[in-house]
Amino acid sequence: MSSRAQSVTPPEGTQNRNEFVTVVSGLPRSGTSMLMQMLAAADYPCLTDGVRKADADNPHGYFEYEQVKRLRRDCAWMPEAKGKAVKIIVQLIPFLPSQFSYRVIFMERNIREVLASQRKMLQRQGKSGGNLSDVELGKIFERQVCEVKRGLAQRNIPMLGVPYSEALQRPVEIAEKVQAFLGEDLDVCAMAAAIDPNLYRQRRER
Repeated sequence: MSSRAQSVTPPEGTQNRNEFVTVVSGLPRSGTSMLMQMLAAADYPCLTDGVRKADADNPHGYFEYEQVKRLRRDCAWMPEAKGKAVKIIVQLIPFLPSQFSYRVIFMERNIREVLASQRKMLQRQGKSGGNLSDVELGKIFERQVCEVKRGLAQRNIPMLGVPYSEALQRPVEIAEKVQAFLGEDLDVCAMAAAIDPNLYRQRRER
């Protein structure tokens, strides 16, 4: 995965926010909640319902919308997301209905860090991680990410890739890239301040 923020397809700057859905995506435990928190801090409308409460794994909240989980079979809620940001995990991106326009902010994180973070979360919840090894699961995740990015490119959906580690190390720079990608006069300082570097707990070994 790239270690620098990249915009795969430059968005048209004249498009009004209400004409598209802002999708925040990535693998579970890749920083999607953090990106949603950044947008919320800048008063960018976010589609959330507060059903999943903040906990030790995401002390600032998950910023989720329960109906997103049914996207494979039900997209009747999608009009509610126009003009707003909504968190949709990478596995559901292929089911985005074609009648809407999107801009996707894709969080990218080292696979080993993602797996380590997931293990910690499952341990806190008293759950097992299934039968797949980290190597097998890592390969599946990498393939899913590649397929989704290829699909976004084929559908000409604008995408900004945001490396998780870069957001923590250079929050202002990333906030500026997000602002430029969305074509909005957002509060960059507020977005950057929303990033909590203390939550970078599963760092890959150097």
